[in-house]
Parts: sequence; C-alpha cells; structure tokens
Amino acid sequence: MVRNKNYIISIDAGTTSVRVVCFDRALRVVAKKQKEIRQYYPKPGWVEHDATEIWQVTERLLSSVLRGR
Repeated sequence: MVRNKNYIISIDAGTTSVRVVCFDRALRVVAKKQKEIRQYYPKPGWVEHDATEIWQVTERLLSSVLRGR
C-alpha cells in the first residue's frame, strides 16, 4: 500500500474505458493513463462488460501511474 498525503488518485471506470489520474496537492495532473475495455452485445439493446477485465485493466493502470510511466 502506498501512503502519501501529497497525491490524490482518481479512478474512472466508465462505459468504454478505465482512466486513472494522479493529482498533486494543487490539483495539477501528475500522471494519467487510460485504456479502453471491451463491450459485449449479447442481444439487441444490451451491453455487457467483463468485471475481471475491468479489474485487471485498473490494476495495470494504477501500477503504471504509481511508477510514473
């Protein structure tokens, strides 16, 4: 676990992508990463997502932002 009171990490898992943004205390963007996630259309008018994919993408993005890459 990272304990640093100088930064805020925001995670946005939306309909088409996951985005992770790191802000400093002045709310300036320090790092940000975004990756699209797959959408599945099993029936007309239905959209589904894979929760495991969302979690894995979130973990990768967090790790990348925390390493500063």
